[in-house]
Amino acid sequence: MGSHAAAGRRRRRPVVFGALGATLLGVLFCVPSAGGAPVSADACRTAGSALPVGDCGPFWQVLAEDFDGDRVPLGAFSDCDHHADTSAAYCGGLDGSYRDNWWAYPTGWPDTAGDRGRDVVGVYHPEDTVSVGPAADGDGRMRIRMWRPADGGPVHASAVVPRAVMQMKYGKYSARVKVTEPAPGYKSAWLHYGGGCEMDHPEGEWTGPLTAFHHPCGGGEQGAYPGAGSWTDWHTVSTEWTPGHVRFFVDGREVGHDTRGVPDRPLSWVLQNESALEGPGAAPGSSARLEITWVAAYAYGWK
Repeated sequence: MGSHAAAGRRRRRPVVFGALGATLLGVLFCVPSAGGAPVSADACRTAGSALPVGDCGPFWQVLAEDFDGDRVPLGAFSDCDHHADTSAAYCGGLDGSYRDNWWAYPTGWPDTAGDRGRDVVGVYHPEDTVSVGPAADGDGRMRIRMWRPADGGPVHASAVVPRAVMQMKYGKYSARVKVTEPAPGYKSAWLHYGGGCEMDHPEGEWTGPLTAFHHPCGGGEQGAYPGAGSWTDWHTVSTEWTPGHVRFFVDGREVGHDTRGVPDRPLSWVLQNESALEGPGAAPGSSARLEITWVAAYAYGWK
């Protein structure tokens, strides 16, 4: 349900694992522990607040970013129109590991609202919406602060892309997120998109609940899956995409599962944040902020 473009190719190292049997079944579905308490249905048990590190089940970790010790000021996510939408894409204003690992939709690209006839639309501006730095307690975070100019111009939107998983087929994608400053008119649609296929999680207006959507390849009724809780609380969100299956998790609880028209082609993971597609538009002079304390991603493979 977002503004999308096809990304370039990038070969990924395959995962090699042995027979999974009952072990994999136990982590893919919510089962009771020996003491009777529920165990996370997430394959990596990523229900808590800590960044998961290491491989799990059929997934090989290729990205573990906690943003600790790093500072990326406003302005650094600039000059991003280099090899756009390919695995060679980069932002000229970044350096070091952030230049290697992150890209953003370039300044001037329109967001989804422009195609929906909305009165208030957005334009991507990573240079004045994205930064990285510590919170008051020292926890490193990526901050997405979208805003609308006081003169009533377009919303300054932001879509950031982890380069390690651009154009990767299948995988697991997790993050811990919270909207720390909500306002009407702002939303997210973190997605995989391409070739008539789309998986969105999490998605929704920042003043409402978390939701996931699956738009089957080739058409058909979308799957819509309400999440657990609101954007204004901390949540761990995960998408697990395997052959013939897509599963959505919030805090370790499976909130959606679809087998219809699941993508079987490489797609990029886009952390897309933009102007709202429903309800009131962002007011002139308003702003809203999302914080991300960690991001983790995994490749999927087999013998």
